Amino acid sequence: MSGIIIQGSSRSMGNTFKVIQELNKGLNYSHLDLLKYDIGYYDYAHSNDDDFIDVMRTIVDEHSTLVIATPVYWYTMSGLIKVFMDRITECLNTDKDLGRRLRGMRMAVLACGSDNIKHSWYFEPFRLSADYLGMHYIGDVHTWIEYESILPEVMHRIEDFRTLIMEGKH
Repeated sequence: MSGIIIQGSSRSMGNTFKVIQELNKGLNYSHLDLLKYDIGYYDYAHSNDDDFIDVMRTIVDEHSTLVIATPVYWYTMSGLIKVFMDRITECLNTDKDLGRRLRGMRMAVLACGSDNIKHSWYFEPFRLSADYLGMHYIGDVHTWIEYESILPEVMHRIEDFRTLIMEGKH
């Protein structure tokens, strides 16, 4: 089963990327860094001339599992991920065939914060979005980096999350 990790961080090589590298050992998923693409905000007039539709086509054409990886910024997902999620609405309005192809795909979410505080509501927008889109939400993990290192406790969480993704539970 092929998968892709969508990274939405303001630093391509930051802490979220470190955790992605660890997660991807054994998964060998594709990696897509949203920072490298021109993706504009949702526009009700649908007048964006950017990379979003091409990125979405790559996702649905080549992958069955989508792992969204985001740093925790002010208790929520990064702006890059928020814009990406908002733009999926376009697939439901202007490119319905593309939007329909999200149905049945699997979604998981990796969050990377600066501490071990996980808020129970943090992952709810992802769960609800997956449900709305007809995707299988297979799980999430809260991680963090301390002193530029992944702690053993976090490493265990990453390993358990990798297993969850590989087993395809939902």
